[in-house]
Amino acid sequence: MDVMVYYVIALGLFLPAAYEEVLRCLVEGLGWLDGVEPVRVAGKSAIAQARRRLGSAPLEALYAQSAPRASAATPGAFFAGLRLVSIDGSTLAVPDTPENEVGFGRQPGVRGPAAFPMLRFAALVETGTHLIFAAQMGPGTLGELALGRQLLPRLGAGMLLLADRQFAAQDFLRAVAATGAQFLVRISDRVSLTAETRLPDGSFLSRIGVSKNTRRAGQPGLPVRVIEYRVAPSQGRFRLVTSLLDPGAAPAAALAALYPQRWEHEGVYDEFKTHLRGAHLVLRSKSPDLVRQEFFGLCLAHYAVRSLMLEAAGQDTLDPDHLS
Repeated sequence: MDVMVYYVIALGLFLPAAYEEVLRCLVEGLGWLDGVEPVRVAGKSAIAQARRRLGSAPLEALYAQSAPRASAATPGAFFAGLRLVSIDGSTLAVPDTPENEVGFGRQPGVRGPAAFPMLRFAALVETGTHLIFAAQMGPGTLGELALGRQLLPRLGAGMLLLADRQFAAQDFLRAVAATGAQFLVRISDRVSLTAETRLPDGSFLSRIGVSKNTRRAGQPGLPVRVIEYRVAPSQGRFRLVTSLLDPGAAPAAALAALYPQRWEHEGVYDEFKTHLRGAHLVLRSKSPDLVRQEFFGLCLAHYAVRSLMLEAAGQDTLDPDHLS
């Protein structure tokens, strides 16, 4: 079973290769490390049976030990002493089997349901290192916000969470604040935010979640600082809300310049879904538990590669983002 854990991670590194070829590569590598003679590898059926015996729980438990790894000297990893992390969601197609259709569902469309069942996942990324240090997956019908709430226990004091508009819900931001983490989130212009106090840097203090009903119930809104700006005259207004209320410690211009770091998350998903997964349209596994096993194996493979890149960058104090 130890070898099978390594094997599932190796599946994430050799996605275009056949099952037997991945095992051959793994056995050769282990033989080189241990100095043993090469052995004959098992066939596809035996590998599938061993994966089913292993299940998804060991891979998920191993991945749960992942953690941010940037040091204070890592370029682009901190702002005002806070570790930069981001949250976002995405999808992966899984094989078209009856079990996967029941477990994950299909996305509806104007021309009918999608060709493949789809899993949805949300992940926390350490911005400066591109390490995906926490992830949750579920059916494609489950929303990113619901999956994101399951990741909140992995946040804590000393972190600054960057997120896009779909994570700007009042209850989600209140839950983020309860972890001790700070947040910097883009919010829609359609959300009414009253300027309670104008600040010298052009931002203003306000509250999210204030309405007639909440006032009647005696529930105060969530205190936030609002930053509004335009990147260029021809572009629309950007509007950010943050729990960093002191403009002296976090000036509005500095936060506006920092927010594009959230898009590093999209680069991580490009690494995860395009470069690591390759040209494969779907994952390999034909049942929900093996899909879950494969997903966390893929997360571990990405974490391993990015950890190695962080170590390589550290030798010359390079920015890990600048390594391919």
